[in-house]
This record gives sequence, C-alpha cells and structure tokens, in this order.
Amino acid sequence: MATRHKTTQERSVELPIGFNAWLLDCAPVRDCTTCQSEWQHLMAAKELGQITQAAKHATNVRDHASGAHQ
Repeated sequence: MATRHKTTQERSVELPIGFNAWLLDCAPVRDCTTCQSEWQHLMAAKELGQITQAAKHATNVRDHASGAHQ
C-alpha cells in the first residue's frame, strides 16, 4: 500500500498586532559595542523578516544590558 504525503505547506500563523514590537522591545546601551552590535543584527534580521533571529538578538540585548551594565 502506497503512503500519501502532504505536498502543500500549511499557512503561516498570524500573530496579534503589536506582538513583534513586544517581542523585539529592548534598549541597547549607547556606548557598549556588544549592545550596539546586537542591535544592528536585530535591525537587519527584522528588515529581512527573520523575526525569530531578530528576537534572539533582542534577548541578547536585554540580557547583556541588564547583566553587564548594572
């Protein structure tokens, strides 16, 4: 018996309006090269529509800014 495989992609999930803004919300420290580098990567990924990658950079900014700069 032959197995049938689904050949179509499922529709992408629509996130609530404002969710990406919340997800990417962070405040890089102005004079920190690490924060600024992560911020630039975040903005580039966001521009390309790579929200998962942008969110990783936003997390790095939040973690670094709250840990290394206290």
